[in-house]
Amino acid sequence: MTHDNDGLLARQFWAYQHVHADRRNLLIHALTVPLFLLGNCAVLAAPFTRGWFALAGLAITAVAFAMQGRGHAFESGRPMPFSGPLNAVLRILAEQWITFPRFVLSGGFARAWRAARS
Repeated sequence: MTHDNDGLLARQFWAYQHVHADRRNLLIHALTVPLFLLGNCAVLAAPFTRGWFALAGLAITAVAFAMQGRGHAFESGRPMPFSGPLNAVLRILAEQWITFPRFVLSGGFARAWRAARS
């Protein structure tokens, strides 16, 4: 269990299994997190490549995030509400870039997938 003074990443990782247990949501995340990251990279690369990369990247990021939101509708647990715009941005970026990859690499994704079968 985490405490109030634990950092964002610790709290997010601890709660992750409770809001990512449905196979449909897990599959959606497995497909869309890489798209979200690709979209972010396109936005960052745009000033050094082509300007339209920024628009494409924003579109890819938005679609991936919207699909994940739909996936969360399958879950019985709900993520904590955002406390404001900055909190939303920090939590979304942390989930995509750190928490979901950590969930996969730590075996959490595989455990959740197997548990969802029963």
